[in-house]
Amino acid sequence: MHNKTIAELSAGLSAGEFSSVELTEACIQRISTLAGRSNCFITQTPERALEDAKHADQRRATGDFGPLTGIPIAHKDIFCTQGIRSSCASKMLDSFVSPYESTVSAKLKAAGTVLLGKTNMDEFAMGSSNETSFYGPVRNPWNHDVVPGGSSGGSAACVAARLASAATGTDTGGSIRQPAALCGITGLKPTYGRVSRYGMIAFASSLDQAGPMTRTAQDAAMMLQAMAGFDERDSTSVDVGVPDYSANLADSIDGLTIGLPREYFAEGLDSGVGDVLEQALETLRKLGATTVDIDLPNTSLAVPAYYVVAPAECSSNLSRMDGVRFGYRCEDPVDLEDLYKRSRGEGFGEEVKRRIMIGTYALSAGYYDAYYLKAQRVRRLISDDFTRAFDQVDVIMGPTAPSVAFALGSKTDDPIGMYLSDIYTIAVNLAGLPAMSVPCGFADELPVGLQIIGKPFEESRLLNVAHQFQQATDWHQRAPQEYL
Repeated sequence: MHNKTIAELSAGLSAGEFSSVELTEACIQRISTLAGRSNCFITQTPERALEDAKHADQRRATGDFGPLTGIPIAHKDIFCTQGIRSSCASKMLDSFVSPYESTVSAKLKAAGTVLLGKTNMDEFAMGSSNETSFYGPVRNPWNHDVVPGGSSGGSAACVAARLASAATGTDTGGSIRQPAALCGITGLKPTYGRVSRYGMIAFASSLDQAGPMTRTAQDAAMMLQAMAGFDERDSTSVDVGVPDYSANLADSIDGLTIGLPREYFAEGLDSGVGDVLEQALETLRKLGATTVDIDLPNTSLAVPAYYVVAPAECSSNLSRMDGVRFGYRCEDPVDLEDLYKRSRGEGFGEEVKRRIMIGTYALSAGYYDAYYLKAQRVRRLISDDFTRAFDQVDVIMGPTAPSVAFALGSKTDDPIGMYLSDIYTIAVNLAGLPAMSVPCGFADELPVGLQIIGKPFEESRLLNVAHQFQQATDWHQRAPQEYL
């Protein structure tokens, strides 16, 4: 059963081929046997999973069910889950058990999903390789000596290893799409405001967005259907209608115009990745799409702008972690100042402390205009680039990452090199656009992802294009040999 997609599992449950309890027991067994190889879970919840599965079977027996009822999934450990540890992969929150439920996890629970556990991630979602976690690095199921990407690396590895049919992730600068690409799965970052951020532990509030990580575009559509929607508890949530994301998956893409940014296919892109992308684009041309070259002239400014905006917002959001109200507290502080300094110094990891310091500096008196305000102006220029491009094309495509997964430890002493891992994804977050990564081949025996970028709130179009590509290829069906 572990090789079935959500759509196939849902059909099997409806046909009575197996129960949710049987499906969940199989997942729990695989997790207990295989999860340690990739270190993709922080917290496993087998007892909760079986309770959820029994309830799902009861719902199906009474006819009160939807397509996700009884489907086992995992949550990135950035989502607050009531009664379950919600650590954000940090020593600071190692003992934090949330007293309330995030909107995303609550919606998926209401849809009948079964919670298998909470997945590993970069600490407070700060990282591109899943090596900053307090619980140790996640290893890529395709090769345990390389990274899975970050910060949603645990969710990506969990799905790639067939330990869960889907997992949630969050994307601040590429943290759904980049690990999806490096692990060979499908990852969707919705339009900013499409999915509620309530109960999602904040990194950078103007950039963070939750989304699904699945095997296929069809499964992503099913997950997004349950996750999306307005939430009055989230001031950044947008009150627009939620369409049926599965309705147009089978539509032809004949006549689709694809924009190929010259900046994405220039120096810095690995030649093997470039060759795989060209083959993927040729597949789309055979399906009736046309490709045109476009310009996104401010692309080179995306990384420096992001690494002013994101650290500035994280320094503000993480100021609440002070050893007083919740989270880690140092032992035997001599006074309040000592409590603050040692609790934060001992509770946060090096990358988190680096970003807090950068952000605090950028927001400090005398530097706000020079750094943060200027970065926000650059952000507008980047957004305008996309607006002009979408006057000419229906979607934009390019690489998700400049290379395949790199070796564990190879960039831990090179923060700038690590930051450049997200060079093709960051601009999308700055502009608030929807984008997704789909598997499109292999280079050096490791997965390559094709990034598809769309207009605001046009997730349906992205899912349609991705589904049609997956109907014509089988890259999304490939699995690491060790986890078959």
